[in-house]
Amino acid sequence: MNTLVSMLAAAAPVASGWTAHTLWLRRRLNVARRDPLTGLWTRDAFTRRATALLRDPRAVVVLADVDRFKQINDTHGHAAGDALLKATADRLAHYVGRAGVAGRLGGDEFAAVLIDDHGTAGDMLAVLHGVLGRPVDGQYPHVHTTVSLGWVRANDFPGDDLSALLRRADEAMYAAKQARAGTRRAGLGRLFATVTGRRAGRAGARTDAPVVGVAA
Repeated sequence: MNTLVSMLAAAAPVASGWTAHTLWLRRRLNVARRDPLTGLWTRDAFTRRATALLRDPRAVVVLADVDRFKQINDTHGHAAGDALLKATADRLAHYVGRAGVAGRLGGDEFAAVLIDDHGTAGDMLAVLHGVLGRPVDGQYPHVHTTVSLGWVRANDFPGDDLSALLRRADEAMYAAKQARAGTRRAGLGRLFATVTGRRAGRAGARTDAPVVGVAA
């Protein structure tokens, strides 16, 4: 009995050390999956979580792009641009809530998957558009811009994976930006043709991609 107790006592520091090391590794991995500026999930981490959420028929995929971001950087400096990105990320994450996920895809482009419990995604995103356009706390009131939003209900396109849904949301977002409409739902209104899965101007698209309209 004494031998067993002695063995357990000797093993306790090792077990404790291994547990602490495992927790440290998990924290480091979690940090690596977060965008250092905004704290949102990076593209790969967002993709894993968003793909899991698409199993829910209430899932809505959103793509957000900051309007005139380069102008903000050029006029007011990169610190103002960074503050704008951080505020956009914080507001987007707040509206998505704990049931959804938000990520920064790169630059001034953000994506989210939210769970639309009440079928009111359009109304909620219209409110979000207004919130995202508010001046940034701690900055001059004129250091602000709007954010164009494109969105799609996953259930409308049951054969699409996350990548395809993001492409649809991307088309809708670009249509909203061109029309200065704020938000646009994929499949409604005037959209733009895609080539090899990306609209004209996006990586992977031909530069001669035609622009076509669809009936509203």
